[in-house]
Amino acid sequence: MSLFLKKSLDKLLAEAQESGEHTLKRTLGSGALLALGIGAIIGAGIFVRTAAAAGNHAGPGVMISYIIAGIGCAFAGLCYVEFASMIPIAGSAYTYSYATMGELIAWIIGWDLILEYALGAACVAIAWSEYLNKLCEHYFGFTIPYQFCHSPFQADLASGMHGIMNIPALLILGILTLILIRGTKESANLNSVIVIIKVVIVLIFIALGWHFIVPANHAIIIPPNTGESGMFGWSGVLRGAGIVFFAYVGFDAVSTAAQEAKNPQKGMPIGILGSLAFCTVLYILFSYVLTGIANYKEFSVTGPGHEAAVAYAISHYMVGYEWFAGLITIAILAGFSSVILVMLLGQSRVFYSMAKDGLLPKSFSEVHPKFKTPAKANMWLFLLVGAFAAFIPGDIVGDMCSIGTLFAFILVSAGVIIMRKSNPDTPRPFRVPLVPLIPILGIAVCGFMVFGLGWENWSRLVAWLLIGFDLYLIYSLKNSILANPATEGKKGRFISLIGLATSVLLLLMTCMHYAKDLDILCSSFNKDEAFFYFVMVFSVLHLIGFGISYFKKRGV
Repeated sequence: MSLFLKKSLDKLLAEAQESGEHTLKRTLGSGALLALGIGAIIGAGIFVRTAAAAGNHAGPGVMISYIIAGIGCAFAGLCYVEFASMIPIAGSAYTYSYATMGELIAWIIGWDLILEYALGAACVAIAWSEYLNKLCEHYFGFTIPYQFCHSPFQADLASGMHGIMNIPALLILGILTLILIRGTKESANLNSVIVIIKVVIVLIFIALGWHFIVPANHAIIIPPNTGESGMFGWSGVLRGAGIVFFAYVGFDAVSTAAQEAKNPQKGMPIGILGSLAFCTVLYILFSYVLTGIANYKEFSVTGPGHEAAVAYAISHYMVGYEWFAGLITIAILAGFSSVILVMLLGQSRVFYSMAKDGLLPKSFSEVHPKFKTPAKANMWLFLLVGAFAAFIPGDIVGDMCSIGTLFAFILVSAGVIIMRKSNPDTPRPFRVPLVPLIPILGIAVCGFMVFGLGWENWSRLVAWLLIGFDLYLIYSLKNSILANPATEGKKGRFISLIGLATSVLLLLMTCMHYAKDLDILCSSFNKDEAFFYFVMVFSVLHLIGFGISYFKKRGV
């Protein structure tokens, strides 16, 4: 079936060699690619998600969570390097999937990558807003009004005030979008400077904070489980791994810039594996110090250190270093900016590749005549990311980003096995050792972390995929470069069947999760379970919609 037609490797390699007015410039060396990876990795993950995972799920065991996440990333990272050095073209996992598993899987992974890059940028922009507020409080003695730096779904427990929209998050997204439109080389140079600053600051925090570690805070590394899965104990450590996994999304963002690398065969392995190894060690040390300075309970969702956790720990427990809280807040804001920059860069390049393949409108692949960047894609991306950053809480956005990234890693790992079977003789500047063992281990570890993220994130992922099937039926099916009018009806019916099956899966997941409370939920509206009602309505509407689409394309 043409849904599984693959984009030939020869065609991909030919695209990688293209030059001219409508192509991307090759301006990034190995050092810039390494800095690009570190720039994306060290950010909201280390400064925000560490405290969130420790306070709500893993306690000091967040150190083990980082080790688990790092192992999964190492396996997936090896797979990314083989693809990125073999297929040095923009698009990352989307492009690799198109070459190995066909158009349908490529669309699914391309749509899923929005969860990784776009929502990743939104999550960090929200964290940027939190630390900007802390900076204003520390140096200028005021805070941004709650309603203008939080989403409508958040409320201040003390005053009862609800958020309206997160304006600072929108502001930083707008500024960095303009920088990206200006040019990739300029963006990379700015990123390299920021990387040096934030790495130095993290190292200083580890060195100074080590002397303020309270042994009692590490007396119990893994707090006992509360009786609920994912709430401390080993299940909490696994849940924590899924949460802090967000911190690792940066290393694969390097692969989206492969078409702009001067020597991708050399630069991709250095950029991806080098940044991953460096940051994993840094993360483990950082989480050890942070949970040693302050008790993990203070970082819980109801704790005083829930927002801007690092600045909180310094100002409350590192006596004599209160000045450092302001300095590290500035460094964190710079660090967050570089992460957002790389996430926006990665997503715009995925949009660029999908549009060139006809799966998205052509405007997403139009290159600015002067700056040689996908300017229109960047502008559309700002609107999408801005909507999430302004109106959705950071913890929800972060978890959606983690599960989207894990799903992408699973498919890339599977793609290496498939490509070794389908294209065994293709030159590979870098080869994953011990295939299929390494890719299978990558799939297994990432799968366990997906499991640990819990039902709500599974359902959000399935709902997101359903929206993707909607768009594929409406636009991509007819406009793909591989489109064939003779088989369009058959392809449409197949997608409709997949959509029907996915809708049923989402319904069953929801009913099973809420089984013991179904009578109560169906008899009265409980605003605390609004997600249940949303998922039920969403699933039923898609069941009806895909059913109509299937019979319509059958001519019934």
